[in-house]
Amino acid sequence: MEVNQIIEFYRPAVIQIATPYSSGTGFYIKKENLIISNHHVVKSEREVIIGGEKFPKQISQVFFNDPQYDLAFIKPPESLTEIPDIPLGLNTVVKDGDTVIAIGHPYGLNYTSTEGIVSKSKRIQNGIEYIQFDAAINPGNSGGPLVNLNGEVIGVNTFVIAGGENIGFALPVKYLNDDLQEYSRLYGKYVVKCISCSYMITADNIDGEYCPNCGTKVEIPVLNYEEYKPTGVSEIIENTLTALGKDVKLARRGPYRWEFSEGSAVIVVNYNQDGFIVCDSFLCQLPKTGIADIYEFMLRENYSLESMMFSVNKQNIVLSTFMYDQDLTGETVMENIKRFIETADRYDNILIEKYGAVRKSPDDI
Repeated sequence: MEVNQIIEFYRPAVIQIATPYSSGTGFYIKKENLIISNHHVVKSEREVIIGGEKFPKQISQVFFNDPQYDLAFIKPPESLTEIPDIPLGLNTVVKDGDTVIAIGHPYGLNYTSTEGIVSKSKRIQNGIEYIQFDAAINPGNSGGPLVNLNGEVIGVNTFVIAGGENIGFALPVKYLNDDLQEYSRLYGKYVVKCISCSYMITADNIDGEYCPNCGTKVEIPVLNYEEYKPTGVSEIIENTLTALGKDVKLARRGPYRWEFSEGSAVIVVNYNQDGFIVCDSFLCQLPKTGIADIYEFMLRENYSLESMMFSVNKQNIVLSTFMYDQDLTGETVMENIKRFIETADRYDNILIEKYGAVRKSPDDI
């Protein structure tokens, strides 16, 4: 298959995952009816936010955690249509020099793919074989598929060497298949695989806080779950979004980032711990014609806008504002974010209807 064909084939099956602490990637396996990701992406969360090309963002249940192989399984939406049946390359021999494609959501950027080669097909780390490759992957790629030119998943992208130049590692699918086979007899239950003896532990068989097979202490989120509670400025932002009618659970993209839609405008709120809140609204995209008119309009509006401004990032028209935390109270955050949301929604319509800008998909950031 051609690389562009592989990427388009996989696109509906690659899932974006977010928790109150992090974001990452997953991919849907139709036969097992599971979303695959990394344990370190979901950590000890009982629920995560999932979103894909064929279904809206929603809260979903974590089914399985394996801290040894760094794997997690997540419940998919009830009804999935037009999702490709992506194959696992269980009988494929991975060789040094093979071309591979890493697909994921690095830094929250939807559907990013990079191409590279296998540097070493069997790199041993802590007694586990990994596929080392040089396709660029970054935070957010974790849990995504590593795919060969036959369109087969050969690994689950798992970690990179910090400071290294494109040194990534993927867990081979043989380990994933082992966990899939073991979990199949317990499908629908929450299971933690013991890191010491690999015993499949459930709420029904756990011995207090310990593995019933070897005695290792184990945490099961369904039994010991504490609801995430934001603090400080994050709490102010979440209280504001809730008061404005937004579902903060669905909006969370980590402890300091939130994404939501207002009309057709996509709004991103970031809290920079150095001292300010930045709000960006990805309104629409530049039209193919009449660009001079739309630029003139945005420049003219920038003169009159109070504490907001237009910019263009590639083809995206972005409206932005920021607030310093020394000026922040619940009232000022509420007032500023509400005004920003209303302004973004109004300009979105003007740019599309009057200047021919191209409407963006809510998931296309």
